[in-house]
Amino acid sequence: MQPAPRRRLAATITTSSLALAALALTPSAHAASPDLVVAEAYGGGGNSGAPYASDFIEVFNRGSAPVDLTGWSVQYWSASGTTAQRTPLTGTIAPGRHYLVKEADGANTSAAPLPTPDAAGTIAMSSSAGRVAVVNPAGQVVDLVGYGNASASEGGTAPATSNTTSVSRTNPCVDTDNNAADFTAGTPAPQTSATAAVTCTDGPPPPTGVVATVAEVQGAAHISPLNNQLVRDVAGVVTAVTSNGFWIQSTTPDQDPATSEGVFVFSRTAPTVAVGDAVTVAGTVTEFRSGGSGGNDNLTTTEIASPKVTTTSSGNPLPTAVVLGVDRVAPAQTVEAGNPGSVEKPGVPFDPATSAIDFDESLEGMRVGVRDAVATGPTNESYGELPVVPGQQVQAQRSRSGGVVYGGYDQPNSQRIILDDPLLPKGAMPVVNVGDTLTGDTVGVMDYGFGNFKLLATQVGTASSAGLQRETTATQTNNQLAVATFNVENLAPSDPATKYERLAGQITHNLASPDVLALEEIQDNSGAADDGTVDSSATVDKLVTAIKDAGGPAYEARWIDPQNDTDGGQPGGNIRQVFLYRPDRDVEFVDVTGGDATTPTTVVGTGKGTTLSASPGRIDPANPAWNSSRKPLVGQFRFRGKSVFVIANHFASKGGDDPLFGRWQQPTRFSEAQRHEQSRAVRGFVDKLLSADAQANVVVLGDLNDFEFSETANILVGSGSTALTDLPRTLPANERYSYVFDGNSQVLDHILISPALLKAPAGSHGPAYSYDIVHTNSEFHDQDSDHDPQVVRLQLRGGS
Repeated sequence: MQPAPRRRLAATITTSSLALAALALTPSAHAASPDLVVAEAYGGGGNSGAPYASDFIEVFNRGSAPVDLTGWSVQYWSASGTTAQRTPLTGTIAPGRHYLVKEADGANTSAAPLPTPDAAGTIAMSSSAGRVAVVNPAGQVVDLVGYGNASASEGGTAPATSNTTSVSRTNPCVDTDNNAADFTAGTPAPQTSATAAVTCTDGPPPPTGVVATVAEVQGAAHISPLNNQLVRDVAGVVTAVTSNGFWIQSTTPDQDPATSEGVFVFSRTAPTVAVGDAVTVAGTVTEFRSGGSGGNDNLTTTEIASPKVTTTSSGNPLPTAVVLGVDRVAPAQTVEAGNPGSVEKPGVPFDPATSAIDFDESLEGMRVGVRDAVATGPTNESYGELPVVPGQQVQAQRSRSGGVVYGGYDQPNSQRIILDDPLLPKGAMPVVNVGDTLTGDTVGVMDYGFGNFKLLATQVGTASSAGLQRETTATQTNNQLAVATFNVENLAPSDPATKYERLAGQITHNLASPDVLALEEIQDNSGAADDGTVDSSATVDKLVTAIKDAGGPAYEARWIDPQNDTDGGQPGGNIRQVFLYRPDRDVEFVDVTGGDATTPTTVVGTGKGTTLSASPGRIDPANPAWNSSRKPLVGQFRFRGKSVFVIANHFASKGGDDPLFGRWQQPTRFSEAQRHEQSRAVRGFVDKLLSADAQANVVVLGDLNDFEFSETANILVGSGSTALTDLPRTLPANERYSYVFDGNSQVLDHILISPALLKAPAGSHGPAYSYDIVHTNSEFHDQDSDHDPQVVRLQLRGGS
């Protein structure tokens, strides 16, 4: 694109006396810069909600000759500060080229990294106001921008910024020396020396750039073949508009299903076009990589940036949406058919017919529909998202309620799509549970963000309930010991009373008041406040009281307080596992003093005299496997003369793994290495118990943060005569889930039992055990936790 420059005006600097002192080191800028100017400044990098992890300053050469940067710098002052911070520049800026200077990183590591910068410094810039200057080797400020409540600026100040906005020169070729006129606030759009050159002229710019269609801009690849090039005469109809751009779709498609006919035009500020406008666009083709889920692990979306838009007509009909499952069907159970490393590498085969990641990419920016969409996850009301599959031609293992079950690394359920609501009125995304249907066509534009392809809906079907009900498990019989596990999702005393009441209702009624209940994610008495508190008695007492108020038993509790800020989870929360048990059902806890956060519990004695050195206690807490992770809690119980050892676990999270629909294929599961070591530590302890007493009753349970088919589970199971039975594996395939993530129903929580518990005692009237994942949360939009509880009823004595 070639912006149309304007004639230069005489410049003024408005400044306070304090700011004049700050700038006294240089002759102040006194005229429009003939070459280098500040193009953009962003100080919200790495803050909450920030799109990028770092602050940055972008410089542009609006002159006609290269500029040798030896001795040049960019300098920053706070809004009213008197001391400049400086980052030297190196290399050369060619005419019409941008130059990106990375500054300080923020704490939000989920934000996207900047494009590869041309220079780097460490300046921590304000997210709302400040002053940025380009300074030449003689120490002269050749260009200055003051934004927000800055005490110095050229002419009027530029607008204030935020964590999510920067100030950017509206036309990089134009410098009127009036910041208020030259700059606008909008979504950050960092450009580097690799960005296509812009030609600045004193008259109307001559046509430049490649004449291209939308399909040619998109290409049959994840990265545009025209990336970083200027294009013009890109024609299409506006199909949707957002706050910083709009989507267009060609009305003369090329008939190649591998090339998308839609593209996003990044205007940065609110566009002036409307849905139905026919337009032609000139600008620079760029690839935008969104933040979240590791940022750099995400795919890019192709955009046309710095656009010049011409509207040729209005009120045009929109292109017909491609209906998934009807007009085109995504490959089943295959995200990427090969092992390319990065799918964005040149030469990687791009085949929408065999790889779902290519299929979805081939629709990027286009109008897409889903007919009679079936919810495979509940509505996430906080983000306005809803995972669905088409009502037609879905090839996947369905759950009992119509979701899709993630039953293996080769079963990624690649036909699902996530509906998102940024183009809908607030609250317009239907609030539904798994299995509910959006009758009719849900239509929007295909986009990508945070590790998933998303359909940004512009219209939604009519919600129809499938009548999903929360499950209730059977009550244990007189001679059965019911042992359960339940992740209660960061339970803290500050949580509303309704959370305690509803959790208590689930434990009392849906889970039928189990005899032993291992809870995960019990926070300390101050919740997420990082104040050194580690005791959780207030949290536990509040839940125990709520259970009694709900008509449940008077549970007693045992746990070990962790060391402060060592066990991961929400900072300051100090989550831990807690045992609840029922004395009213003749359940006794074998208390053995000596257990604390750092002392390892050992196995003591042999045969029926086998016991623990500390109960409750922790397993191998100094093992590096537990760094920044919860240590296993072990306790010994007695039930009517029978001893049972219970080990409650909460393994390391899956954070940091490559997303299923990410840039790197096949995805690497980086986090599982730690869980493998954790499994070995727990398995080693189980081996010691079974070595001491081959008939020991051992229950290993909790949130293992891994699947029933995973190596994590395999290590825990072990082999031979001492192998544990992982109970989720014993269920029908459509019942194997305790958690729903991005529309995939999957197992994260487990109960494993030792060989002795597989044999029913003499005189029993039923099986040795009865196991149930009690689906009460994961499929419901009004969940009390993101996990479902589960219970095993163990026949420890003969009779009923």
